[in-house]
Amino acid sequence: MTAAASALPRRWHRFSLSERILRSCFYLLAAVAVIWSIKTIEIIPEFLQDAPAQTADLFARMWPIDWSWYKSGVHAALIETLHTATLGTILAVLLASLVALLAARNVTRSVILNTIARFILVATRSVHAMVWALFFVAVFGPGALAGTLAIAVHSIGFTGKLLSEAIEEAKTGPIEALTAAGATKLSILAKGYWPQVKPAFLGVAIFRWDINIRESAVLGLVGGGGLGMALEAALENLYWDRVGLVLIIIFGIVIAAEILTTWLRSRII
Repeated sequence: MTAAASALPRRWHRFSLSERILRSCFYLLAAVAVIWSIKTIEIIPEFLQDAPAQTADLFARMWPIDWSWYKSGVHAALIETLHTATLGTILAVLLASLVALLAARNVTRSVILNTIARFILVATRSVHAMVWALFFVAVFGPGALAGTLAIAVHSIGFTGKLLSEAIEEAKTGPIEALTAAGATKLSILAKGYWPQVKPAFLGVAIFRWDINIRESAVLGLVGGGGLGMALEAALENLYWDRVGLVLIIIFGIVIAAEILTTWLRSRII
């Protein structure tokens, strides 16, 4: 019996039986979720059929682009968008650095402070920038201030999480040497952690600024200032040629920011 069983050819499986069962359950749940979603959103076939014609008509209304509106209605909004993204990123990096030091377990040994810092990181990045903008618009009124604060608060979670992970991955050798030499905590941070964290710090700051350029361009739709407010004004008045101008400007600054950040990362890091 044993000899006969051992004579049977053995088949190799990439996953174990339990893993195959879990994967099958996952695929089944995904299929159920997709079918349920399709039924819930109530797709109207007539609207889908008419969508290509409506899209073509919309782009036709945007042409020719009203380039003359740039100086009076778009230029100031563009500068405001750049300022909002830049100031928001600087403020976010400053605040996120402090929170990251509290969240890093090799710097802050207190479990309570670690938990509070990680809660801040999760809470700030869990709420979308648009929601933060609505909150700050309600507090400070519409304008660039609300947009800047929304960008800053929303960026704390992303920036602080990556910085805290970079701090925790720092090598212990230089830290132990400075500690044994009697260096102060500030000196340990400046001479031990900073040289190791500096590339990640600069990379995260530049990458976050690139993201904030895109987000600040549309915060004006909820009163956060910048190009979004120019876009909203054009949409409300059905000036489609001006809508096309704003969309081109947004697309242009996103591409320019991507090129600039790529160049900066290759030069600095």
